[in-house]
Amino acid sequence: MEKQNSAAILLLKQATTLNIHTGNLVNWSRLKKKCPSSTSEELQGCIRETLSEWCTKITPTQEKEAPSTLECTLTQATEAVTPEEREELKVSVKLFLSGSNPSSIRTAVDLACSTLGVSQLDSVMIAPPPLPEGVSLTLEHLQPYWEELESLLLSHKIAAIGTSDLDKPLLEQLYMWAQVKPSSNQVNLASCCVMPPDLTAFAKEYDIQLLTHNDSKELITETSFQESVSEGVKDAVVADWSLEWVLRYSVIVKSRGIIKSKGYLVQAKRISC
Repeated sequence: MEKQNSAAILLLKQATTLNIHTGNLVNWSRLKKKCPSSTSEELQGCIRETLSEWCTKITPTQEKEAPSTLECTLTQATEAVTPEEREELKVSVKLFLSGSNPSSIRTAVDLACSTLGVSQLDSVMIAPPPLPEGVSLTLEHLQPYWEELESLLLSHKIAAIGTSDLDKPLLEQLYMWAQVKPSSNQVNLASCCVMPPDLTAFAKEYDIQLLTHNDSKELITETSFQESVSEGVKDAVVADWSLEWVLRYSVIVKSRGIIKSKGYLVQAKRISC
C-alpha cells in the first residue's frame, strides 16, 4: 500500500489536469455508514474516498506512463447508459463553476457525456463561480457562461438549460437578453423558506420551472478541495492544485421517478508557477 501511495504521489506531481469521477453513489455502501450533513460534506467525502481507492489500484505501468491528465475513476462503480434504455431515462446535471473560464462548461459537458455513454444531456443547470466579498452577481457576469450553454444547446449536446439562485430582477434580465431562454431556476430554501412572490409570478408568466435545492453557496472551497485530495492521497503536495468545476449528475427513470445513478465529476488544474 505504501508503494502504491508513493506511485500516486508521483503521478499527481507530474500531471497538469486531475479528473475525479466517483462512480454511481447509489452503489456506495460506504456512504450509508454515515449520512453526510450537507452536500459539501458529501462531496468532500466522495473526493477523499475515490482517491483513496484509486491509490490502491495503481499499477507499475501506470506509474511509468505519467499522463498529463490524470483520470481517477472507480470504473467498477461507473454505470454507462445503454442505447436501449436511453429513452426511458432523464440525465440531469448541475455544474458548479470555480474558475472564470466559460469554455470549462463545454469540457464538463463533454466529459459527462463520455462518462455516462450519452450523446446529449437532458438538462444542465449552472451555478456561476463565487464572487469576491461584497460583489453582487450581474447579467454581465452571467453572459459569457450563458452563451457557452446556448452554443451547447444549439449543437444538441444539451436539451434544456437552467440557472441557480437568481432573484426576479436578474432572472428577468437574463430571460430578456438570452437567445435561448432559461427553462428552470433553482432556489435555495435555506435562505428563503417560501418562494418570493415576484419570482413565482414571473416564472409562471414565462413558463420557467422553479425548483428547490439545499446546496451550500459555495459547494466546496479551494482549501476544502485540497484537504480532501491530501486525505485521499496521503502526503501529496496539493497547494498547487486549483479547482475548475464540480459536476453533479443524476440519471432518473422517467416512468418511476427513481434515481438509477448519481455521482460527481470533478476537474482541477495545476496552477502555473
